[in-house]
Amino acid sequence: MTGQNIPGGSTAGDAPCAAQPAQGHDFAIELRDINKHFGPVHANKDVCLRVRKGSVHGIIGENGAGKSTLMSILYGYYQASSGTIFINGRETKIRDPQAAIAAGIGMVFQHFKLVDTFTVLENIVLGAEGGFLLAEGVRAARAALQRLEREYELQVDIDAVVGDLSVGLLQRVEILKALYRGADILVLDEPTGVLTPQEADHLFRILAALKAQGKTIVFITHKLREIMAITDYVSVMRHGEMVAHRVTAETSPEELAELMVGRKVLLRVDKTPAHPAATVLETDNLAMTDANGVQRLKGVSFSVRAGEIVGIAGVAGNGQSELLEVLAGMQPPSGGRFVFNGHAYDAAHPADARGIRAQGLGHVPEDRNRLGLVSSFSAAEAAILGRQDDPLFNGLILMDERRIRENCLHLMEKYDVRPVDPALPAANFSGGNQQKIVLAREIERDPDLLLVGQPTRGVDIGAIEFIHRRIIEMRDAGKAVLLVSVELDEIMSLSDRILVMFDGIIVGEVDPAEADEKLLGLMMAGVDPRRDGPSREGAQA
Repeated sequence: MTGQNIPGGSTAGDAPCAAQPAQGHDFAIELRDINKHFGPVHANKDVCLRVRKGSVHGIIGENGAGKSTLMSILYGYYQASSGTIFINGRETKIRDPQAAIAAGIGMVFQHFKLVDTFTVLENIVLGAEGGFLLAEGVRAARAALQRLEREYELQVDIDAVVGDLSVGLLQRVEILKALYRGADILVLDEPTGVLTPQEADHLFRILAALKAQGKTIVFITHKLREIMAITDYVSVMRHGEMVAHRVTAETSPEELAELMVGRKVLLRVDKTPAHPAATVLETDNLAMTDANGVQRLKGVSFSVRAGEIVGIAGVAGNGQSELLEVLAGMQPPSGGRFVFNGHAYDAAHPADARGIRAQGLGHVPEDRNRLGLVSSFSAAEAAILGRQDDPLFNGLILMDERRIRENCLHLMEKYDVRPVDPALPAANFSGGNQQKIVLAREIERDPDLLLVGQPTRGVDIGAIEFIHRRIIEMRDAGKAVLLVSVELDEIMSLSDRILVMFDGIIVGEVDPAEADEKLLGLMMAGVDPRRDGPSREGAQA
């Protein structure tokens, strides 16, 4: 599609927006030639953005594209190295978040800024108590919040303790907090990352109500489907620059993906039907209680066969992480058992991480930085973690540095890791390239079973395509794959069978051909509509 000069700003290749006439009061936000340097790093490069009043404006881009830096400048966390900010047609200096709030800007962060032990009301008035007499300020706040709840479908018990609320309700509290402080412009950073589809749908209804009342929404997300569903305009960033602006109704996910990455990207997962063979993993009433005495797994039973991908869907915190840790030998079970490659493990005989890897298990952990890499290690060292005792990498006395480097170069070439520098510390690679290092290390061991947790978390769209292809290739080579992901598109695209977890149990199994977000979302909330009422018993898969 040919770019066009639209209300969001200039298209790629146009002159810097400072050279264009000011647009007056039609725009809630106008950023003109914003630059930001962090030492030698040029994070934002002559960025121009215009956001029309009363619109929902999406901003997309790969990791490191400069989106968060730009919004941090708008909200006063960072100061631009150069450039100008206009709010409602007036040049505005935003030196800190207090100045942003005074200018009518509110920000809802991906990781909520709330005090768990305070009530909703206490969190909302914190820092804006309304004067010396606290009781009077609280009464006024209660009345104001009840009005906001009615106007914007933001119903929440304002006397509830925040630590007892679901993630979806916590997000409503954050929005209420911004509106209570007088925000006419709301910036939402990856707002659906931890929501069920039903909670995301309710958020979209809230945003529609806010828009109808004249509020302006800036919506930052990596989910192209959401951009197409909720936004009026969308702007694309790449390598610190604003490369395109589009009317959402006149673009497509394919075009936006290409603009983000700079090349054509395959958005769908191409795969042939699975041909499952022998059972590789079987769990039987598996239970796990953590160090605080909280039961995280409550009788989980399922199986995974060679040549298939079994996906586990669920909102984070419902036992998926603990399941992977028990199967990987990182945590002992407290009850039940599992059998892998003919070896049985239970509370009396738990798996050992080193031993179970030797029996053919590979593990791509959910948190690559905490569990998959040592950030100060070089890429070459990171590429042999778990294999450091392999004779291939050891001489008579010292480790064979040449072979370790050659191994890393081979993996980097095969898995398109950039930059191709085995000596570079793991911390200096982007998230997508870090993930490729971990994935390459685990897949190239040729395991019989691969545990994959959140394979594309924080990963650029181009790397997502590559990672999905590698997982499918492993399945097609006759390996068993157990996939855990909070991304339903990923679960539905990759899985040959889908299990859904809620509160430490498996509430049911779904054929991917019959799966949709509504069904999976209800099951992720503990309700299987195919059976009447909530599901509270594990299902044998």
